[in-house]
Amino acid sequence: MDDRPNILWICTDSQRWDTLGCYENRFVRTPRVDALAREGVLFECALAQNPLCQPSRGGMLTGRYPVANKLRQNGQDIPAAEVLVTKLLAEAGYVCGLAGKLHLSACDRRIERCGKEWWKHDKELYFSGSERRIDDGYAEFHWDHAPAGIHRSSAYTRWLLERGAKVETPARADCAFVHHGMPEELHQTKWCADRAIDFLRAYADAPNPWLFSVNIFDPHFAFNPPDEYLEPYLRRLEEIPLPAYEPGEFEVKPPYQKKFATESKFDPGKLSARDHRMLRAAYWAMCDLIDVHVGRMLDALAESGQRERTLVIFTSDHGELLGDHGIYHKGPFLYDGALRVPLIVSWPGRIPGGRRSGALVELNDLAPTLLDAAGLPRHPGMQARSLWEPLTSSGPLERFREDLYAEYYNSNPNKPGQYCTMLRTPAHKLVAWHGQRMGELYDLKADPNELRNLWDDPAASSVKAELFQRLCDRMAFTADPLPPRVGIY
Repeated sequence: MDDRPNILWICTDSQRWDTLGCYENRFVRTPRVDALAREGVLFECALAQNPLCQPSRGGMLTGRYPVANKLRQNGQDIPAAEVLVTKLLAEAGYVCGLAGKLHLSACDRRIERCGKEWWKHDKELYFSGSERRIDDGYAEFHWDHAPAGIHRSSAYTRWLLERGAKVETPARADCAFVHHGMPEELHQTKWCADRAIDFLRAYADAPNPWLFSVNIFDPHFAFNPPDEYLEPYLRRLEEIPLPAYEPGEFEVKPPYQKKFATESKFDPGKLSARDHRMLRAAYWAMCDLIDVHVGRMLDALAESGQRERTLVIFTSDHGELLGDHGIYHKGPFLYDGALRVPLIVSWPGRIPGGRRSGALVELNDLAPTLLDAAGLPRHPGMQARSLWEPLTSSGPLERFREDLYAEYYNSNPNKPGQYCTMLRTPAHKLVAWHGQRMGELYDLKADPNELRNLWDDPAASSVKAELFQRLCDRMAFTADPLPPRVGIY
């Protein structure tokens, strides 16, 4: 039997770090992921390198920053020359499979096909077939970009059609911002888990190791859990805390934040306290559903005799602002709510468990970590760091990185024109809004919710200057190492 690990890589979409019991959320019901954290390593400060799906997923799979791998915006196509960690594993003998999102190429091509007024055209012009793929290493590809039922090439949509069902998620009568979700038996979260379970059982006695990417769409908006998962929250709705937002906050933040919020249907001036609590309850209920099906996958691993030889990763591609700072969803906002995600890594017998680490970790670090776990050399284009040595030792993980970096270079085609970069340390965060001579500076110890912007505070000028220098260094270090140098001149 090959001694390299199987890899079960569970990646949800838009799941903040504070949505699990193991991250000290006292409302959610996530016993299976909490147990996974107890037997593995939980990282308390893991950040995405961009708050949008495509740039973040491209970084995770290449170990390269968005500006280097040229996938820095939603709606772009990843260049064919980029090398994914799944391709490298497949070339080394791994059998790789996927269920759910990939999202490394545009899934709505109306800009290309319809021009500047693309939004006037029917969504049927999204694309022909599934998203464009490069040589990604996936031998099994159960693709579903978003469980809306509108993608004819979606494996999930076709699975529903075989059962005489379709996606129906009407708005609730008691809150128009929250919808009734699909029944659990027909839910995309369960469908993704089913595909993973089928795969891992099929390869239980295979001579080569496998990797399966479980790319669940939830808890990405719309906020639409199955009714039975929302019901327990409705019984204690008034206990749910409101978002971290203070009246007047927009006045000390870059002007685009107010524009983004007030032009949204989630304008904080129009939502009631009950609306905010309902949205938060629905979002948490979607996370509870994920937990149930993570448990099913872990049970299938154990029942098939593979748990002790399987590396399990649980994470998300980025967060969700969830009303914090008066904003829902995502955009050019580099708050922790948008970037900070759960990250749990477990391999019984190889990774000493029962550890919580405050180490600063970037999602890009997962790609070289997987190569190290499989005993493979890193690709010369990778810029991230491997967590493998500290994970497998019993020593401290805390000094893994000195700071974290994120970038947003005009990343959202629906809200264009914004460029910002961020540097975060354990104590402070600096965000530079480029071309606007403004920014944000937070003391994370005194102000963990990032409400008080110290950018113009003279007392913070020395901290601001130091972080600016470090931000400039990190931006310089994102320069693409490819092509490799082959000569003296």
